[in-house]
Amino acid sequence: MSGDTYAKAGVDQGAADSAVAGLVKALSAIQLGRPSRQVPLPGHYASVVKLDERTGIALSTDGVGTKLLVAEQLGRYDSIGIDCVAMNVNDVICVGAEPLAMLDYIAIDRADPAVCAEVGVGLARGAELAAIEIPGGELAQLGEMVRGVDVSGACFGTVTLDEIIDGSSVQAGDVVIGLPSSGLHSNGYTLARSALDGLPIDEDPDGRLGRRLGDELLEPTAIYVKPILELLRSEIEVRGLAHITSGGLGNLLRLAADVGYEIDDPLPVPPIFGLIQERSSASDDEMHEVFNMGCGFCCVVPATDEGAALELLRRHYGAAKRVGAAVEGLHEVHRS
Repeated sequence: MSGDTYAKAGVDQGAADSAVAGLVKALSAIQLGRPSRQVPLPGHYASVVKLDERTGIALSTDGVGTKLLVAEQLGRYDSIGIDCVAMNVNDVICVGAEPLAMLDYIAIDRADPAVCAEVGVGLARGAELAAIEIPGGELAQLGEMVRGVDVSGACFGTVTLDEIIDGSSVQAGDVVIGLPSSGLHSNGYTLARSALDGLPIDEDPDGRLGRRLGDELLEPTAIYVKPILELLRSEIEVRGLAHITSGGLGNLLRLAADVGYEIDDPLPVPPIFGLIQERSSASDDEMHEVFNMGCGFCCVVPATDEGAALELLRRHYGAAKRVGAAVEGLHEVHRS
């Protein structure tokens, strides 16, 4: 494969962006008959709705995507629930909110007690890692529409309105601290599966991964809630938080400040990404657009708080480090 390998594999990001724009345009025309309670956070990770004059409810919804096809191939669903929780709570904390609860939605061709029980095991483990509750959910049998199973969720949390973090206070010179990912997380699997098609999933290709390919592909998404909440409750000034998913470090541009970012010392890239690139012929730019490339979350703090922030975060992630800085100029991310 060459050129726009992600589109050739089956995901046209340009079409997806246009589709989302159409949805947003339609939803913006909602007539409430009362003032909106929505806090303006265009393009941010989670939405916030005012509960009262002091408190906001942060909302996010996401799913596991085609990682589920790997789970189906291996007949293992016990970690998929962790991914579902992670993709939601990691977005909610980006606005400075504390995630409280999530509802799951499982669409399946036919009710399979064994599969659902395994999904439940992962959901429970993810909830423990994020310190949230899962008080309910929905199981839909959609044999005419769904082959296999799809897992998604919707999370909510609370945030004090004057403590919302939207990135607007980020200034040139602020430090970007990267937290390592646990692997692919739950993005880019359409490209990954296309690139790796034909490799034995129960072996370690070329011995480079240190474990079976299937185990690498099913490694759960890291849940960053506890260290980030600890950071937010410290004396450290947190100016921006970014969940690094599809779009890579370009997700820093979802922060509101009119600055750019220079990534001059990135985290190490795990071997799985090199394997995918070799077999897909994807360019460096496309790999960084589709995957997290080893960095799953970023925190932006003043340079004066760098040492304290690293000391705190390294208690949870020993490999956390400064990966770059906010810079004056165009609203772009540069890698050097």
